[in-house]
This record gives sequence, structure tokens and C-alpha cells, in this order.
Amino acid sequence: MPIHEKSLIRPENLTTHDELVLDGVDVSGHWSTFIESRVVNDYNEAMEDEIAALPGGEYIHRCWQCGSCTNSCTVHAINPDFNPRFWIYLIRMGMESELLRDKDIIWQCVSCNKCTYACPRDVVPEGVMKATAHWLEMKGHTPKSPSMHFDEVFTEQIVATGKIEESRTIRRFFKRTSQGLMQPWMVEMVKRMLKHLPIGMLTRMGLATLVAPRTSNWSNAASAIQEYIDEQHAEQEKALSLPELIDAAQKDAAA
Repeated sequence: MPIHEKSLIRPENLTTHDELVLDGVDVSGHWSTFIESRVVNDYNEAMEDEIAALPGGEYIHRCWQCGSCTNSCTVHAINPDFNPRFWIYLIRMGMESELLRDKDIIWQCVSCNKCTYACPRDVVPEGVMKATAHWLEMKGHTPKSPSMHFDEVFTEQIVATGKIEESRTIRRFFKRTSQGLMQPWMVEMVKRMLKHLPIGMLTRMGLATLVAPRTSNWSNAASAIQEYIDEQHAEQEKALSLPELIDAAQKDAAA
């Protein structure tokens, strides 16, 4: 369906004549604003299926473009360019080049889920935004986001030990994202912990940073979880038609 909102028309596609007379009628200024036609030369007819294959994007086909998601969006209230409804429209139309023009702000979704609560069609727009951000990374359109790095560190620790040890997770996340550990908020948090937490809890936390806590008899569960993760990644890579990643997954499985 066509979208006629002026805010969604790129400035470079708008042409205004300071002086223009048509059939004896002066239409100078904004009256003579014309929308230049666009040519889509990289139409991706599989784009909706690619997003739908990723976690969170499963129900994108339900969208009927009512705009409830964008209207309720926390980020849109601050940045009008953040427009889930428009991006879902582009995805379903296969207009990949248009979507990529906003690749640097799509990841800014804060997962407040207001859009999901407002959606009358259970599209789960928040999930679609996360799936789209993941799609951009897997396709190589954007570098891996800090949130994706954190998800990977968190998952790796769960699979390895069956437990989460916060300080270990934070240290690994900072290292993976090339951030220094001695950040002001971190120093302040440690000061408050030392001041207010019981000695016994501080002692256990200190020991956990040296020896990672582990769930008893976790190896079988860890193997099953890792196998499931590998299967999901293989299916996603196949859906996105990423042969180099599929080959790598097959080699890992054979090894």
C-alpha cells in the first residue's frame, strides 16, 4: 500500500521551484513541490521471509500498517526518524536499499514493548525490530552492536556453567567491546556495594570472580543447549542465503 506521509519522503526526492507558473497560475514556492520518482534496483523479494526466519520476526506478515507501533514508540517520541511501521512496510515490499538508509538507527529500539502492547494484530513489533537489527548484522550491513555482544557473552556463560556470575559477564562484555573496566559508574557501584552489602555476600562474590560457579551435572544439559543453538543458527543462515556461514557451520559439525 502507498505511504503519503511527507515526513517519510527523502528531502533529496523533493523539488520546489521558487518561481513557477502553470497554465497562468502562479504555483511558486511550496505549491510547486514535486516528488521525484524512485527506481528500485536491488529489490529483495525474500526480505520478509529472511526477517521472519529470525527470532522475533515470525509474525511480521500480520502487519496491516495501522501505525499503532510508531504512535506508541518511546524512541519515535524523541526521534521522529525512528519509525517501525515504515520499516515493516519496506521489509514486506522488499525495498532493501530504502531500509539500509536507516540502518544506523534501527538498533536504537529500547525494548519498552509499548508497540507490542498497542499492536492490534500481535505482530510483536519489538521483536521485529530486534530481528531486523540482527538481520543487518548477519548480512554485514552494520557492525555487531553492543547489545549483541552482551547477548553472546551472556549465552556463552549460561551454556558453559549453567549459572550467571555478574562480574565475569561484565568483564567479558567490556573486553569484547574494547571498553575499559574502570568506568565511573562501575567504580561508584563497587563503592556502594562495599559500603552496604554484608561481608558474607561480598566474600562469595569475590570467590566467584576467581572460580566460576557451576551447576551440578551440567554437561549433558550444556551439550543439548549448544546443539539447539547450532541448529537454530544453521537454519537462520540458510534462510538468509549466506553460503559462507552455512559452509562454516557444516565444517564445524563435521569436526
